[in-house]
Amino acid sequence: MITKAIIPVAGWGTRRLPITKIIEKSMLPVGNRPLVDYSVQELIKAGVKDIYMVISNVEPCQVQEFYKDNLALNQYLIDRGKEDRLKLAKTLPDDVTIHYTVQDPAGKYGTAVPIAMVVEEYNLNESVLVFMGDDFIWNPHGESAAEALIKSIKEKTDSAILGVEIAKEDVEKYGVLSARDGKLVGVVEKPKPADAPSNLINVSKYIMSPDLLQRIVSYVNEHNFGPKDQEYMVTDPIDEYIKTGGTMRVAPTTGEYLDGGSVEGWLHANNVVCNSK
Repeated sequence: MITKAIIPVAGWGTRRLPITKIIEKSMLPVGNRPLVDYSVQELIKAGVKDIYMVISNVEPCQVQEFYKDNLALNQYLIDRGKEDRLKLAKTLPDDVTIHYTVQDPAGKYGTAVPIAMVVEEYNLNESVLVFMGDDFIWNPHGESAAEALIKSIKEKTDSAILGVEIAKEDVEKYGVLSARDGKLVGVVEKPKPADAPSNLINVSKYIMSPDLLQRIVSYVNEHNFGPKDQEYMVTDPIDEYIKTGGTMRVAPTTGEYLDGGSVEGWLHANNVVCNSK
């Protein structure tokens, strides 16, 4: 059973300026909840008990504030006979813990970096779920992304990647999964529709085995990319992992990928969530 998850939420959210000057990107509201909470609640329902969030070194951290108990608010609700709202103010079950790792935005940059930081800081040596903090899969009446990933695992040493099905004509904007017999062969970045190996896109939701996690740590530690050279992309160690015999299962989902990284995507996410029954 997988009981740990990593969620990177650091960064300035520059694509969403100016609002991200005062609201962390992962805390932008979708419906009546912040973006990141859709992934958090989904992971909790899938059995995760320890969540490792990688945050920026900016205080106060809005993510931390959201997930801790607000004692003054709780007392206010009790004093005014609004105890029925206490459960709405409690954002985390008692048996779930969020651990925080601070990432310096002036340091190494890319999707591999926060994962490597958590693995090293907490000496993780078991399979973990990895979800990014500014998007989620909306499937309120079906299987969640976390459940699909967990179900795809055949062996304890397997890793897994979520594949979201989109229209073939839209694949040019994404990394597209190439798979054989349910296993990832590679990710083709932004192919022409005629050249795309599938219509399943990578949305950066994974199960990572201990072997893959260690490869990510080594990749980050053994390279010294300058800020203008290239990002530390997690797809690089994933590619090495596959080429050297590692198994990464492809877990398809019927849910809709909702992304808060752009104004258009965020507005669409609000429309989808608010209009769902």
